[in-house]
Amino acid sequence: MTSLISERIVTIRASVPSSVRLIAVSKQVPTELMREAYAAGIRDFAESRIQEAASKQTQLQDLPDITWHFIGNLQSNKAKKALELFDWIHSVDNLHIAQRLDTLAQQLGVSPLVCLQVKILPDPHKSGWMIPDLLADLAALNQCKNLQIQGLMTIPPRGLDEGKIFNVFNDTRNLAQEIASQGWGNIKMQHLSMGMSGDYQLAIQAGATMVRLGTILFGHRFQLAKI
Repeated sequence: MTSLISERIVTIRASVPSSVRLIAVSKQVPTELMREAYAAGIRDFAESRIQEAASKQTQLQDLPDITWHFIGNLQSNKAKKALELFDWIHSVDNLHIAQRLDTLAQQLGVSPLVCLQVKILPDPHKSGWMIPDLLADLAALNQCKNLQIQGLMTIPPRGLDEGKIFNVFNDTRNLAQEIASQGWGNIKMQHLSMGMSGDYQLAIQAGATMVRLGTILFGHRFQLAKI
């Protein structure tokens, strides 16, 4: 298992430009395997559950240079804990949670890096702003002075063919460029968090700066549960 994870990481790194940040999605992954990924050079790990992340951070506190990314749906009652545990929050998906994070960040004296989650296509299974709603909320988001808004995050709906998946990623990049052109003082569009194990190469072609890879690094979750 050790060599397999290392080999996977070496292979994937060879296909990912050095300018693209490789984030290992470690939800439901045992810390032993996370250590193997760390030994192979991974420093960015993503979790989607607060309690699981807190436990893992305790177990991995001897690895202080890990950057932790939150990618799950963030509820208001978990926002404070998310700010305490994570360097990045990729899944800021509505104005209310952005404003809640902003208030809490000021109280905690932190300035988290965040991405705004968008839905390019309607999808009842995903959270996030539709494009018109995000554009309408930009002025209010610009007032969230304690957040470092870095860019956009998106997840295409399931079942799309490669052409449509690429279009989702390309439209996300175009949206980021449109927002950047408006010159907001507190909204940067330096990053595009998009692309997972099945479509990360399409995302990179469309301009992704961060890809979130789980299965392709660690294997399927049902296999991991048996370890």
